[in-house]
This record gives sequence, structure tokens and C-alpha cells, in this order.
Amino acid sequence: MTDSGPLDRLIRSADNALRALFAPAHATRDLPLPRAAELSASERRHVAGLMRVNHAGEIAAQALYHGQALVARSELTRAFLLRAASEEGDHLAWCEQRLHELGAHTSVLNPLWYAGSFAIGALAAAVSDPVSLGFVSETERQVEGHLDAHLAALPPQDERTRRILEQMKSDETGHADSAERAGAVPLPAPIRALMRATAGIMTRTAYRC
Repeated sequence: MTDSGPLDRLIRSADNALRALFAPAHATRDLPLPRAAELSASERRHVAGLMRVNHAGEIAAQALYHGQALVARSELTRAFLLRAASEEGDHLAWCEQRLHELGAHTSVLNPLWYAGSFAIGALAAAVSDPVSLGFVSETERQVEGHLDAHLAALPPQDERTRRILEQMKSDETGHADSAERAGAVPLPAPIRALMRATAGIMTRTAYRC
């Protein structure tokens, strides 16, 4: 079913924002997880910081896709973006669940991450669908590297968190591959560098708050 017009898409975008920021996240896929391992207090704080970063990243991914879908010209592109956003919603739920298990909170700056990413997504989509898909591809490729770093930083015994991050990485790779097959254009080097710098700011900030 497609939206009947811009107003419907705008209402849907507002609803998506409220759900992403204020409603408990629910996964559409069951992810079998191993039993939680014993972690020291410092390990627990570190894993919580990593998962808070990942949760904030998923908030930003939701916003990016929602902003792109709002402005997308092609219904096929819009459907792809909304499907990817749904899978990112699973990641959001898994990260949120793990944070609760660790007795930790999500980033207090999530509304800021959402607003900024939504604006970037809408701006990219306003240029063209291929550029919008290029943002998807580049974002997901950068997230792959980010998740690799987190996997390497986990305590060896924390297989529960590891399983979540490995599935997230697999999905992100699939999104990037699909965007490239759909016609994504490579982004200029300065844009890619700016995206990395922005992600670095979010990572350092969300780890703590």
C-alpha cells in the first residue's frame, strides 16, 4: 500500500519520530541470544557505553531513512527505505533490551540525533534518489567499520552482546548492497569525511550520555 500524498507521508513521518523516540521499541524478528555472562563493574559500564552508542546510531538511522522516505521521488525507493527502517527498528529494540539488562539508560540526546539525521536524510533525498541511496550505502559501510571496532572492544565472555552486534552488521551490509544495486551514486570524499566526523562526535558523546 502506498501513501496517497505528501500530507499522508508527513503525518507518517511525525508518527515514526514519536515512536522511535518515546515508545518502547519492539523487534519484528526473534534473535536467539546466549545467556548473559558475568561482567565486572567496569566491563558492564563499558558495554553499556558501547550499546548506548549503538542505540543512538539506530535512532539516527531511523531518522535518516524516515527523512529520505518523506522526500523520495520513486515509490520503489520509498518502499526500500521504509523496509530498511523497519529492520533498523529491530536493531533499536535489541540495543534497548541489552541496555535494560545492563541497568543502563539510552542517550539523553536522542531527540537531537533524530532531528539532525532526519534533516540530512531529507536534504539528500531532495537532491535525487541516487544521491539518497548513496547516503544509505556510505552510512552503512561506515557503520560496518564502527561495529567491527565495537566487536573487538567487547569483553571476550560477552557473547550476548556480540550476537546482537553481529546480526546488526549483517543487516547493515545487506542494506548497503541493496542500495548500491538500486542505483546509489558514490558520495564525494569531503561528504564522506564530514559523515565520519559527525559520527565521531555522536559516538564520543553518546558513550557518556
